[in-house]
Amino acid sequence: MEAGYNKYPYFYGPEGRLIQVDSALEAVSRGSTTIGIKTPNFALLASHIKPTRALADPLEKIFSIDGHVGATGSGYIGDTLQLIDELRLEAQKHRLGFESPIDVGSLARHLGSYLHNYTIYAVRPQAASVIIAGVDQTGVQMYQVDPSGTFFRGSGFAIGQSADEALGVIQKEYSADMTVEQAVVLGNKAIEKAHGEKPIVETGVVTVTGRQFRKLN
Repeated sequence: MEAGYNKYPYFYGPEGRLIQVDSALEAVSRGSTTIGIKTPNFALLASHIKPTRALADPLEKIFSIDGHVGATGSGYIGDTLQLIDELRLEAQKHRLGFESPIDVGSLARHLGSYLHNYTIYAVRPQAASVIIAGVDQTGVQMYQVDPSGTFFRGSGFAIGQSADEALGVIQKEYSADMTVEQAVVLGNKAIEKAHGEKPIVETGVVTVTGRQFRKLN
């Protein structure tokens, strides 16, 4: 390593990059392939699930945060679960304090700030990226939040193993007027492209009419 960059705690590499954040993103890239698709009428989350070891049941990958919001993640499952709990806690605090459901953007900003705190102290950043989807007063919203604390709003995201290949499928076949059923097929196709085989996928959806996040069978 370059002189001066092998001392602990280290933050910046020779190119000015946050070394531990890069390591966290590398861990995310080895996680389950996970995608999000949003149209004006709904948002869909899908994640590849598989047992972590023989005879073990696969872990849950799609989570309800509040009635109108759901989330999924990729990376270290322990870190993902902690971030899910943080989102749930923030949503409940908002309901108790303001007697109204929290908007999706505020959840993304809160999680971004929470993750950013791990990048400014000599601690390990959370090795998980999260996709949040929900319906609020502004309509259907979807965000991706990364270990650096950076968050993005958009209509299509892919994280985890072979995320670029999965996102390429979504970009090629995405349509703003697609149905939920078509989005489910597209999500499965994107994850299958990433793995090269037919995967087992857990899926959740929230619609602008129903306004409730729910898992699909």
